Amino acid sequence: MLYRAYTDGPFGQIHFQDTRDGVPLVLCHQAPLSSRQFESVYDLLAEQGVRGIGIDMPGFGKSDATDFVPRIEDYARVVPDVLDHLNIESAFVLGHHTGAMVATEVALQFGSRVIGVILNGPLPLTAEEREAGLKYVETEEKGYHPEEDGRHFLKLFANRMAYATENTDWTLATRYLVEQLSGLGPFWYGHHAAFQYDHGKNIPQLTHPTLVLTNTGDSIYKNALDAIALRPDFSFAAINGGTIDIVDEEPDQWVAHVSQFIRDTLAT
Repeated sequence: MLYRAYTDGPFGQIHFQDTRDGVPLVLCHQAPLSSRQFESVYDLLAEQGVRGIGIDMPGFGKSDATDFVPRIEDYARVVPDVLDHLNIESAFVLGHHTGAMVATEVALQFGSRVIGVILNGPLPLTAEEREAGLKYVETEEKGYHPEEDGRHFLKLFANRMAYATENTDWTLATRYLVEQLSGLGPFWYGHHAAFQYDHGKNIPQLTHPTLVLTNTGDSIYKNALDAIALRPDFSFAAINGGTIDIVDEEPDQWVAHVSQFIRDTLAT
């Protein structure tokens, strides 16, 4: 059963979801979603003896927003507060896309609280690529505002259509758009933080057992290959096909890779 709760954090209240039993796994969502991103896998993880703890990052879902433009380093600061609230000494940490950067930073800042790391869609970029990403945020996200005829909804929908396939579940796609707009902070904060962060510099600094998990249809699949090239000693798994919504698209395969890495790490 999935429980929802709040605890106090450095920027206000933190909302999280927790299955309450098993090996603890903190789940860090991609921007601009929330801990609902993992709805399709909470029960499946529990069946494998894994305790899924999905955290809404500040300003997303139901967590309070920061009163400043946050960085990945700031998002990472909420994880120890949730673990303390749950009386958990250490946990595995998984992040998807922007969440993969948060998971990396949790391991770097709070290493004693981390057993292992799962980077689901890491994003090492060149300085030029990160600058281009920040420009995209500036032109396409930061200036977003409601318009009288509702065209702002159509614009967001069109942006999401870029990742659609013949198998896209439009009920889920609609939910993703609602999540993007219903957080307690500006949705552009997430991608802004992501492109500020130098994942390529920080991935080599990880000292915990780490799995790079990706899927061949991910828009940043190549970046996952770049990440494993930086650290060929990391474990690696790739699900065939899918999109940026792989957690919903292939939940069984996704959970199989995640739970196997956790078992293997605990066995060593």
